[in-house]
Amino acid sequence: MHHFQEELTCSICYSIFEDPRVLPCSHTFCRNCLEGVIQLSSDFSIWRPLRVPLKCPNCRSIVEIPAAGTESLPINFALKAIIEKYQQEDHSDVATCSEHYRQPLNVYCLLDRKLVCGHCLTIGKHHGHPIDDLQSAYIKEKETSGKLLEQLTDQHWTDVCLLIEKLKEQKSQCESVVQDDKKVVVQYFKKLSDTLEHKKQVLLTALDEVNTRILEEYQPLIEKLKKIREEQLELMSLNTSIQKEESPLIFLEKVDDMHRRIKALKRKQLPEVKPVEIYPRIGHLLKDVWSKTEIGQINKILTPKIKLIPKRKLHSKGSGKEGRESKELLQAVNPLAVLLLFIIIAVTVFSFHKPVSSVLIEATPACISEFLLLIYQDFCTHLQNIVDVLCHTFNLLMEFLGRIVSL
Repeated sequence: MHHFQEELTCSICYSIFEDPRVLPCSHTFCRNCLEGVIQLSSDFSIWRPLRVPLKCPNCRSIVEIPAAGTESLPINFALKAIIEKYQQEDHSDVATCSEHYRQPLNVYCLLDRKLVCGHCLTIGKHHGHPIDDLQSAYIKEKETSGKLLEQLTDQHWTDVCLLIEKLKEQKSQCESVVQDDKKVVVQYFKKLSDTLEHKKQVLLTALDEVNTRILEEYQPLIEKLKKIREEQLELMSLNTSIQKEESPLIFLEKVDDMHRRIKALKRKQLPEVKPVEIYPRIGHLLKDVWSKTEIGQINKILTPKIKLIPKRKLHSKGSGKEGRESKELLQAVNPLAVLLLFIIIAVTVFSFHKPVSSVLIEATPACISEFLLLIYQDFCTHLQNIVDVLCHTFNLLMEFLGRIVSL
């Protein structure tokens, strides 16, 4: 059927013949096409003004057009009758142009990489574009289609796979931290009575919320990368099926679709992996604060809000000076904090001892000791919380300053 269409197609406009006229060399063209060729030709005969010489677009031989013009050329009635009969028949299996009625898609536009009809090339939006015939385009694209997937480099595939593994590893590490903290919480509260059950559930709920935030942080990224990987696999499968396609029309349509899908896939940005850590760690909180608190006072301790924060990075060699300065500053702060704590405790003890006689002190040493111990424990609890906040803020500030210096 495609070869039959070619016999009914004008070699000038690539459309079905309209008013076919026969040149003296026996080649047939549309009358309007011949008029256009004559107008563009500058090879007019001076000594024979009644004859217009014309070079046949097919055989390149010089023929003479009568003075009456193309109207006097004989009509190819046999071809015209075949065309009329062809146009009356149903050709649902033949692809036609959506913009030009009943015009077959028999030319391949190299610029837009799509099938067009003759009218698209002469009066349509593809006018002046480089073209190729259907069979030639099929052969060329058949040879190069196998190299389409090379645009998706091995490095791109490797980056996607590595990112998936990295995300899975970080997700597993964070979930492992949560699970470890859950074990610590469970082991710690096993030693306490039923009054501690409420605190245990509160902490477990907080950790579950962190676990939920971990899933919300990582799972969408993993699913997104999985979809990209699935699209790559689909393109590989599509490329294999295209190689087996024998129909030029279907083949070129699929190749064009594959071009668009590959471009769309390449435009997709891969997510950035930002390492995070869980703060504060429940194990540290229990060891440093809760274990030093009287059981009766545990209910007064506020449950910290567990967060996912950006993971702190070690400074590079270029920022070694800043690292040493921060370390020296921390070393200077620690003795100062210890000294301040000692002074506060001494003043507190002295203030309680000053108005009380020595007899009263000897009579009630246990009460005073218990009261001072309670004050000390409360003070340590609040001081520890303040130190944790200050250290975390200091680390974030140093990281921010390090980034500014690196810029």
